[in-house]
Amino acid sequence: MASEHLDLVIRNGLLVTASETFPADLLIRAGKIHALGRGIRADGAAEIDARGLLVMPGGIDSHVHLQYPQGRHRVVSSDDWLTGTVAAAHGGTTTVIDFVEARPDQTWMQAFEVRLAEAASQAVIDYAFHMAFNRVDERSLGEVQSVVEAGISSFKIYMAYEGIRLEDDGILRALEQLKVHGALPLVHAENHALIRYLTQRHRAVGHTQVRWHPHVHPAAGEAEATYRILTLAAQLDIPVHIAHVSAAQVLDVMRMFRANGQPVSGEVCPQHLLLTEALYDQPDEVAVRYVMAPPLRSAADNAALWQALQEGLLDCVVTDHCPFTLAQKQGRRRTAEFRRLPDGGVQTMEPEAPWAEHPLAFDQVPGGAPGIETRLPLLYHYGVRTGRLSLTQFVECTSTAVARRFGLYPRKGSLMPGADADLVLFDPGHTVTLSATTLHQNCDYTPFEGWTVTGWPCMVLSRGEIIVRDGQFLGRPGRGEYLKRAPDALAARS
Repeated sequence: MASEHLDLVIRNGLLVTASETFPADLLIRAGKIHALGRGIRADGAAEIDARGLLVMPGGIDSHVHLQYPQGRHRVVSSDDWLTGTVAAAHGGTTTVIDFVEARPDQTWMQAFEVRLAEAASQAVIDYAFHMAFNRVDERSLGEVQSVVEAGISSFKIYMAYEGIRLEDDGILRALEQLKVHGALPLVHAENHALIRYLTQRHRAVGHTQVRWHPHVHPAAGEAEATYRILTLAAQLDIPVHIAHVSAAQVLDVMRMFRANGQPVSGEVCPQHLLLTEALYDQPDEVAVRYVMAPPLRSAADNAALWQALQEGLLDCVVTDHCPFTLAQKQGRRRTAEFRRLPDGGVQTMEPEAPWAEHPLAFDQVPGGAPGIETRLPLLYHYGVRTGRLSLTQFVECTSTAVARRFGLYPRKGSLMPGADADLVLFDPGHTVTLSATTLHQNCDYTPFEGWTVTGWPCMVLSRGEIIVRDGQFLGRPGRGEYLKRAPDALAARS
């Protein structure tokens, strides 16, 4: 295993950045990229032959939920900080941004310290946080400055879901504080009243099966909420980043506001690019795998999202990785029944007593799906290999744009000298059939079970240390570092 303090030369690879591709060698020194060029000489350095491989900045996934307690469903996501970051590393992701969501009895800074301690002892790659702006009161408004000074320069605003959502007047007060401190709002845009009304209406006539899930989260509600948040933000002249965009109607709203000068960016997930709502028309024990918010949409929405990614309206591809085992999805266990180990083995967990005697109704199923490991391979296969994306666009939306958007560039998402040597050596010809039995995510299913992709990471480096080589994990728990993000880095957003 290469030490981060040992000079290392990666030779003969095709280097890929967000703006160009070129053959060159790359010299790593003290965990940083030191030089690029042909025929680099470094006496005593270890060498890696990357002939036939793409050498790219490590992936950055800015929307993940590791060890996440989804309160309204009494469950914790099945990937903790160890299993989740090991899976991320195997898939070519070297940085994640997770969330801090304070309980009512916690201050935001107290909640941050808890999350930081969880990550510090387990994470194998570097990490940062968004703070959930889940309440608006004098204590929380007064904490914004402390949170930003602690290195959290983006705040999640939920427009739906009891206990965490903000009403419009609260959103305005939140945006006002974020603008003062140079922080970026990251918004889950859905119409809460519409979700609640449609849920009650369907439940009243006995519609409880999972097939009704997308019917209570219509694209129109997502578009309306996007229109509303951008209207509010325009009054304060503050940029907004829209989370997990899923529908063409939302893109139309974003284009309209952008044309009028409102700074707005957005992210998309592989599941919304590749899967459709037809998957809900299966027996509940299968359909529960696809319960997420926003839900899967139509093939026409898939196509519109690809187009928006090509044109740059959507600039980040993330996962919203929030895995639950099938037992958790079906309401049969509160916690995961097994734990995936870093070496690929499985540790059987003692199951808890059942807490649901009957199948869960669609609105009781924990929302979320696994995807932290499959993001880069799926996007390469269905984006680059199909001609939808160029290699530079691939790097842009999986790494560089994410780093820029969230204040990590050029330390992350870059091959510039001085940047962290977070690198992926990607084999464009390596074919893998996706299966929950071989992936490292701590989940007993993948939404892409049986899909075959060509293009897979064969080596992953984090700060100059090889942490994955040919499918073998070489890192260690707790080696990941917390990344403080400065608010002024957000001023350059487009």
